[in-house]
Amino acid sequence: MNTDRAATTDQPEDRTERLDLHVPRMTDLDELHRLYSDPRVWTHLPSGRFADVGTTRNVLAGWISAWDAGLGTWVAREDGKVVGHGGCALRNGVFWNLGYRFSPEAQGRGLATELSRRALDRATTLRPETPIVAYLLENNRASAAVAEKLGLTLRHRGPDAGNPDPSAIRLVYADRPLQPEVLKATQK
Repeated sequence: MNTDRAATTDQPEDRTERLDLHVPRMTDLDELHRLYSDPRVWTHLPSGRFADVGTTRNVLAGWISAWDAGLGTWVAREDGKVVGHGGCALRNGVFWNLGYRFSPEAQGRGLATELSRRALDRATTLRPETPIVAYLLENNRASAAVAEKLGLTLRHRGPDAGNPDPSAIRLVYADRPLQPEVLKATQK
């Protein structure tokens, strides 16, 4: 699909059965900040909550530029309303990072799995040689369940570097065994 057109109009870049998937735009800032500042979205990592709109703006700018690789994070809309975001973004040039976050009202309905299946299909088509990785905290069981439903396999379990909770454990799921340099890149 034409990402230039999608980035400047209200037309989705892609669709799933229930979601319109849009290339992120700065006009999404307020809706995304509502999502990222909601403490209910951060029960697994309370320190990750975005306290100010500037943080959301910086993350959003990164999502927008990630589309230079041909794929990135989508803003997910259901019936015209932003319910979350997710997709695959190229990280460190060595792996696709699969990520997703949905509003509490949208959670538990399979939307993350639906969006992620589309992202995996697109990433595999675009760069089949590049591993797809989902890294998450061990206490985020719902996110791990999505990764497992997608057929990703647990490839690493260890301390979550940089986490303010020294007991936090990072899980790394992937679609294939990871070379040491790729695994190291997931720890940054």
